Amino acid sequence: MKQSRLSARSRVQGARYGKTAVLRASEKYKDVRDLVYQRIKNLKLELESSPHLATWGTGKPNEALEDYRISVIRSYKAGQRDGPKAKMPFESLRKAYIDGGPPALDVQLKTNLYGRILASKFTDADIMNQSQLADLRYPAEWFPSTRQLRRIVHLHVGPTNSGKTYHALKKLEEANSGVYAGPLRLLAHEVYTKLNAKGKQCNLVTGDDRRIAENGKAEMYSCTVEMVPVNTPMDVAVIDEIQMLGSIERGWAWTQALLGVKAKEVHLCGEVRVVPLIRELVASTGDKLEIHYYERLSPLKTMTSSLGGDLKKLRKGDCVVVFSRLGIHAMKKEIEKATGKRVAVVYGSLPPETRAQQAKLFNDPDNDYDILVASDAIGMGLNLSIKRIIFESSQKMDEKGYGTLAVSQIKQIAGRAGRYRTTEQRDAEVGSDKMTKGVTDPAKNVLAPLPPAKNLGLVTTLEHSDLPIIQQAMESEAAPLRTAGIFPPPAIIQRFASYFPPQTPFSYVLLRLYELTRWNPRFHLCQQKEQMHIADLIQPMKLTIADRITFCAAPAPLRKPGFPDIVKKFAQCVADQAGGDLLGIEEFNLVILDDDRTPDKERLEQLEILHKSLVLYLWLSYRFAGVFKSRPLATHVKELVEEKIEQGLAHAALDRSRRDRMREKRERSLIHTLKKDGLVRGDGEGLALPLTWEAPRHGHIQLPDAQASTNEATLSTG
Repeated sequence: MKQSRLSARSRVQGARYGKTAVLRASEKYKDVRDLVYQRIKNLKLELESSPHLATWGTGKPNEALEDYRISVIRSYKAGQRDGPKAKMPFESLRKAYIDGGPPALDVQLKTNLYGRILASKFTDADIMNQSQLADLRYPAEWFPSTRQLRRIVHLHVGPTNSGKTYHALKKLEEANSGVYAGPLRLLAHEVYTKLNAKGKQCNLVTGDDRRIAENGKAEMYSCTVEMVPVNTPMDVAVIDEIQMLGSIERGWAWTQALLGVKAKEVHLCGEVRVVPLIRELVASTGDKLEIHYYERLSPLKTMTSSLGGDLKKLRKGDCVVVFSRLGIHAMKKEIEKATGKRVAVVYGSLPPETRAQQAKLFNDPDNDYDILVASDAIGMGLNLSIKRIIFESSQKMDEKGYGTLAVSQIKQIAGRAGRYRTTEQRDAEVGSDKMTKGVTDPAKNVLAPLPPAKNLGLVTTLEHSDLPIIQQAMESEAAPLRTAGIFPPPAIIQRFASYFPPQTPFSYVLLRLYELTRWNPRFHLCQQKEQMHIADLIQPMKLTIADRITFCAAPAPLRKPGFPDIVKKFAQCVADQAGGDLLGIEEFNLVILDDDRTPDKERLEQLEILHKSLVLYLWLSYRFAGVFKSRPLATHVKELVEEKIEQGLAHAALDRSRRDRMREKRERSLIHTLKKDGLVRGDGEGLALPLTWEAPRHGHIQLPDAQASTNEATLSTG
C-alpha cells in the first residue's frame, strides 16, 4: 500500500514526463543504472552545498548517502543475478523513474536517504503518534464547530444552461449573510459586482486580491473556493461547480468548503454525476440533503459537419474555443482578416474589467462584434449569448503534452451554446410578464423548465478530424464521481512536523506524512505539483513550520526561468522580517516596463514571468503583511504589466510553419486517442486526414466532406 501511494506521488512529481512512461519502462537496466548513479552523485553535491544539513540527523548525511549508494549497487547486482524484486533499493528507484521520470527519481532518492538517517530516531510511541496524525479517514471531524449545526444542503444538478446556479444565487441574494465560492477569480468578481450592484454589500476575497467594503460591515463574500471562511457563521453558502471536488489537485478545496462552511443553508451547483458522492458526504456530516434536478432551458444539437477549416463560414453569435492565450489572439486576427467582422476575446487571465467589457460587446446585438474567441473558461458559467460553439481542437496542451478533452469538459463547454438568457436579460425581466419562476415538482423534485428558448444551441468543430470526438462525447455520459479530494490541514502538518529533528528537510516531513496517510475509499489525497520543490528551495532559510506550510501552498510556477530565485528571495525576506519593499527586490525585472516597443515573443515571456511574480508577491502580502508592504504599488505595476501583455498579444500571430507543427502534434495525439478507444481503424500513417472512423453506436462512419452543408449551418446564422 505504501509503495503504491509513493508511486502515485512520483507520477505527480514527474508529470511532464508522463507521456514517455512506456519508453522509460523499456529502457535497458544498464542505462537506468547509469542514470541512478548520476543522480546519487548530484544528491551528494547538493548535500555538500547545504550546510544546514550538517548537524541534522546523524550529523553525517554524506556517510549515510555512501552507505545507501553501496546498498543500491548491491541490489542492482543481485537483481541481475537472481532477478529483480520489488523491495530492492534499485527496483524502487527504477519504478519511481518509470512512473515519473528524473524528478520522481530524485524525490525517491531523498525519501530513501532521509528514511535511513532517521530510522533510529523514532521511538515506538513516536511512530504510533505519527500514524494517528496521518489518519485522514474522517475529514468531517476537522470542523467541530460546523458539526454542531444541522445544516440543510441543497444540491442543484443538471446540464449547463439549466438555471441551477441562477436559482442558488437568488437564495444568496435573499439572505442577510453568506458566501459565493467559485473555481475562477473572474466568476468570483462577477458575483461580487452583481451583489454590490443590487445593494448587497459584498467583499471580494481571492488568493491575490481582497476588496473589502469601505465601512467594513459587509456580511457577504464572493471568493475563489480555496478562500471560503469556513469558521464564519452565515445564512447561505453557494458552492459552484461542486463536481470539481474530484480534481486530483484542487478537489480538497471543494471538500473543505462543503464539510466546513458554517452556513444554515448550503447550496451546491454542479453536474448530475456528483449525486451519489454528495449523498455519502452529507450522510457523514449528519446534515439534511435535498436534491433539485434541472432540465436544460434551450435545445442543444451537435452538427454533422465541421467548418472544414474555413473561417469564412463563421456567423454572428459564434464562439471559437481555443486553448492558449497566444492562440486566442492569433485566431482573432485570422478571423477578422478572413471575415471582415470584429471579434471579442474572453479568457481567464484577462483583467475582470476588460473581460466584462469584451463580454458586453459580444452580447450586444446592435454592434458589430459578431464573433467571440474564448478559452475553456467559458465552460464555468460566464454570461455570454453564444449561438454556436466551435472547437478549434479536441486536444489541449498540458504539462504532459497534448491530450484529448474529457467528456465532462467537452459537454460543459459545448453547453454554453444557445444560452437561455444572460444575467442582464433576466434582471430586466424581473417583475414583468416574461419572468416565470421555476417551481420544484415535489413528486419528482425536478424544477419545471422556464418558457422554451427561441434559439437552438449548436456545437461543431473547426477541423474535420476533431468532429467525431466531439460527437461521441456529446452522446456519452460522464462517469459518476467516486472520490472527493482531501489534503492534510496545516494544523495536522504542523503537529506531525514536531516529531522530527529541527533541521529535518521539510520535503521529507511531507513525504513521510503522505507515506503514512490513510483515507476512506470515498476520498483521494490531492497533490500539489510544486510543493516538494518549494520545500527544498526554502530549506536553508530560518523559517517556522507555519511559514514553510504557507510557502508550499503558494502559486509558484517553478518551471518558469528565474522563478526559483524569486521564491528563495521572498522566503529570505520572511526569514529576515525585512527587505520586502517591491522596488528593493532586484529579482523583479521592472526595467522591461520602460521598453516602449511592442512586446515580441521573448519579451512576452519575460512579462508573463514578471506578472506571475507580482501575483505571488500580492498573495504573500496578505499572509505576511508586515514584510511585503508594497501591495498598492504591486497592484498598479501588475496592471501595467497586463496592459503590456495585452498589447503584445494583440499583435501576436502564429506563422504558418508553427501552426502546421502544432496541428500535426494535435493530430498525432488525436489518432493515438482514437486508436486506443477503438474509434479509428487503420494506422493513420502520414496523418492522411480525413480517416475512416469507427463509432460504437454507428459502425464505420466517414469524416464529413469538406464541402458538406446542412440546414444546421443555416440555423446558426440566427
